[in-house]
Amino acid sequence: MKRSLKWGIGLLVVLLLAAAVGRGLLARKAAGAAAAAAASAAPVALDLAPEDLATASRRELVRSLEITGAIKAVNSAVVKAKVAAELQQLNVREGDRVVAGQVLGRLDATEYEWKLRQAREQSAQAQAQLDIAERALENNRALVNQGFISKNALDTSVSNAAAARAALQAANAAAELARKSQNDTVLRAPIAGWVSQRLVQPGERVAIDARIVEIVDLSRLEIEAALAPEDVGAVRIGAEARLQVDGIAAPVTARVARINPATQAGTRAVMVYLGVDPQPGLRQGLFAQGRIALERKTTLAVPAAVLRVDQARPYALAVIDGKVVQRLVSLGARGSSPDGGEALVEVTEGLADGDRLLRGTVGGVREGTLVRLTAPAGGATAAAATASGSANAAAAR
Repeated sequence: MKRSLKWGIGLLVVLLLAAAVGRGLLARKAAGAAAAAAASAAPVALDLAPEDLATASRRELVRSLEITGAIKAVNSAVVKAKVAAELQQLNVREGDRVVAGQVLGRLDATEYEWKLRQAREQSAQAQAQLDIAERALENNRALVNQGFISKNALDTSVSNAAAARAALQAANAAAELARKSQNDTVLRAPIAGWVSQRLVQPGERVAIDARIVEIVDLSRLEIEAALAPEDVGAVRIGAEARLQVDGIAAPVTARVARINPATQAGTRAVMVYLGVDPQPGLRQGLFAQGRIALERKTTLAVPAAVLRVDQARPYALAVIDGKVVQRLVSLGARGSSPDGGEALVEVTEGLADGDRLLRGTVGGVREGTLVRLTAPAGGATAAAATASGSANAAAAR
């Protein structure tokens, strides 16, 4: 009996302990579920870096027109052979500086020297024939006065003298042509500049009008840009343009110098010529792209990156009191900042000066989302360094 009572008491104690443990586990599970529900119900704030925001403000907006083209020299020349001959010498190479009238090379002048000598001999012969004809004319005039010859014989002497005089003039002209051909064997620079191409080597025989040397003057450069007919009407002489040129880090300034009065055959494009301000490193043939400033005005503008067009009307996401608010906007002119930086768009309705806006890099964000501006990386690093230094100082003390 006593043994049964002991076993009963022990079993009751075990049951009581198991019930206490079960109640504790249930209470802990309920507390965890309540904490998870509370965490899921609490709003989550979107962390934003300073570069994720832009500000609507009144600023200078430059309405511009995009252009592309190649840099070319205003003055350039190709030295061609004026006579057919063998190239004896060429004294310049690519990159050499030359001045106007400088001797660049020579063609073989042997043939033209002999032609000049022949023409001079023919001229001397014609002069002798003219002398004979004039003496005969003088004698016949005396004879006709004395009645020894007829008037017809005198007329014949006059005609012979005139023919001899014409023959002399023709011979003199031929001698001048031969002299010019001889002089043309000397190759001279027509303009000052730099040699850009050397197209023939000494020893080669060249034909008339064969290209020998090309010279470009880099003191005056321009860019040729083709514009659509609907765009060229807004371009004005003197309008400024900022260009990015291959190989040149700094922006290059140019101004509209001329507008072609005719269109290009086939494309119907209109050529616009912009004078480029001199700058070291500019070369003929470099590719350039940039914008011509059409209009400047100060207005409320925002970066184009903050505008969103996935709805019926364009809109922007503004940050007001820590929340994202959608603002429908009406847009005006498009352009860029005066320094040619990011693209700007005029806002005529929907935003106020000073509104902070989300850039497109943030992605899609629902209206009403809480946002929180985080410190920039540099600031966080500095704060961490300051805290570490304070801790080290405290440990040292």
